[in-house]
Amino acid sequence: MMSNPNKVQNTKVEIEFCKVCDYGGHCLALAKQIKKSSPEAEVDCKKGRQGSFEVLVNNKLVYSKLQTMALPDYEEVAEVVQEVCGGAEPRKIKGQQEVNCVIS
Repeated sequence: MMSNPNKVQNTKVEIEFCKVCDYGGHCLALAKQIKKSSPEAEVDCKKGRQGSFEVLVNNKLVYSKLQTMALPDYEEVAEVVQEVCGGAEPRKIKGQQEVNCVIS
């Protein structure tokens, strides 16, 4: 069987999430969104540092909640992974989720 020259090597996505903050559900939701647009991507959720939700694509940090204090825009993360699956370099994600925080 001949290999496809357009096929890029496996895209690996690693999501480190805060186990104290219980961001496991966010990690699973993001992984599901990534798999929808890039089924060939390998997505790994790992419990990590307090306050973290760090997204690495092929070992390059593309989003850090520790730096931004917000969760990433899942659609933009999925977009970056799709681009990397197509041969692009991972790029930083600028989009963030809306924070619905009401103080009464």
